Amino acid sequence: MRSVSSSQITSLKNILTLRYDPTMTTYLSKITWRDFTESSSYSVEHIESLIENSLRDFSSSVSDNHYAIGLSGGIDSAIIIAMLRKVIPEAKIDAISVRFADSLDESDIATKIGNHFDANVHVVSVENYLAALPETISIIGYPFWDSHWYYVVKKAKDLSKVLLSGDGGDELFGGYTFRYEKFLAKYSHGMSYLEKTKLYLDCHERDWVPDQKSIFGEKIGFDWNSIYQQISSSFDNSLSPLNQIFLADFNGKLLYNWIPLNKRLHDHFGVTSFSPLLSSEMISYATHLPSSVKYDQRTKIGKIPLRSLLNRYIPKDLISDEKYGFSVNTINLWKKHGRELCEQYLLAGRTVEDGLLDRKWLETKLKKLETEQDVRYVNKFIGLLALEVWYRLFITKEMKANTILK
Repeated sequence: MRSVSSSQITSLKNILTLRYDPTMTTYLSKITWRDFTESSSYSVEHIESLIENSLRDFSSSVSDNHYAIGLSGGIDSAIIIAMLRKVIPEAKIDAISVRFADSLDESDIATKIGNHFDANVHVVSVENYLAALPETISIIGYPFWDSHWYYVVKKAKDLSKVLLSGDGGDELFGGYTFRYEKFLAKYSHGMSYLEKTKLYLDCHERDWVPDQKSIFGEKIGFDWNSIYQQISSSFDNSLSPLNQIFLADFNGKLLYNWIPLNKRLHDHFGVTSFSPLLSSEMISYATHLPSSVKYDQRTKIGKIPLRSLLNRYIPKDLISDEKYGFSVNTINLWKKHGRELCEQYLLAGRTVEDGLLDRKWLETKLKKLETEQDVRYVNKFIGLLALEVWYRLFITKEMKANTILK
C-alpha cells in the first residue's frame, strides 16, 4: 500500500461508515450527557432574545451591514433571515439557494421567504453534483461527498464578506424527526447501551450497508466494535432515549462533519461565517430544554420552539412540516452520472490496486445496481468515488483540483 498512515485508515473507515470522523479537529466542544439534563423552564421569547443578542454582537464585529445567508427554505435558515431583518432593519441581504438537477427543488419556497424579508435571492443551479468533487475534496482535505455547502460559499464570496447559516437547528431543537420516529418505534425499556447504539446506527442506515465489512480490501481491517465504541457513550447514561439521540447527533455529524468541513470552505473562499443557533448561550439553553418541547411524538413534528417563533414573522403557508435542507436525489444522480463515473474510476482504481477496497465486491454490487437501485448502495458508491478522488489527489497525486468529473 502506498503511504497511507494508520490514522488515515481509521479516518477513512469512519467516514465511509458514519459519514463523519470523530478523530478530526472540530471547532466546538463535545458535550456530555449532563448537558442534556432537562430543565422545567421554557420560553420562546428567550430563544428569540438569544438569537437577537448573538446577531447584535456579531454585527458589531463586521465592517458593514451587508450579509449573505444560505437559505434552504427550511425552519432554521428562515429563522435567521427573520431575526437578521428585525435586528438590522437596514441590512442588505443576499439570500442563496441551490437547485440540484432532478432533485427536490427547494428554491421556490426559499425565494418566497427571501422576498418576504426584502432580500436579493440568488438561485445556484447545479447540473452534475459530482463534477466538482475534486475541487471540494481538495479544499476540505477528506473524502466526503456531501459538501452541498460548497455551492453556497462559492456564490457568497462574490456577494458579501459575511455568510450566515442556520446550522445547529436540527441537533439542538429536534429536526431529525424521521430518525426519532424509527428509533422510538423499535426501542424497548431495558435495552443495554450497546443495543441502543446499534439501534441508533440502524436509524442512519443510508450511511452504511449491511455488508459493510466486505467493502474493504485485505489491507484494511474493519471491525464494527470500533465503530460502536465511538458512539456508545451517548447511550450509557441515565438520559431519556430521545435525549440520548440528541446527544449522539450533536457529537456526531455536527461536530465532525458540518462544522469542520464548512470552516475549510469558508477559509478557502475568504468568507467570514456565523451560525447564531450555535452560540454558547444557545447551546447551553437548548440542550436543557425538555425533549417533549422539541419533538411531539404524537404528531411527529420537531423543532417546535423554532416553529412557534417563526410563526410570528412569516405566513404559515411558508412553514412546512417537512424537513428542508440542500439535498440531492442520489438515485437520479446515479442514473445520470454516478454509475458511469464509478465504473470509470473505481473498477480500475488506485484504492483497489492498493488494497483499500475489494474489487469483487465492487463488481458484484455494480452489477446488481443495474436492475435494483437501492439508495443505500447508491450512496455508498458515491462515497467510494469520493474516496478514490481523495486518494488520487492526496496519495498518488495524479489528479488536480480543477479536474471535472464527467
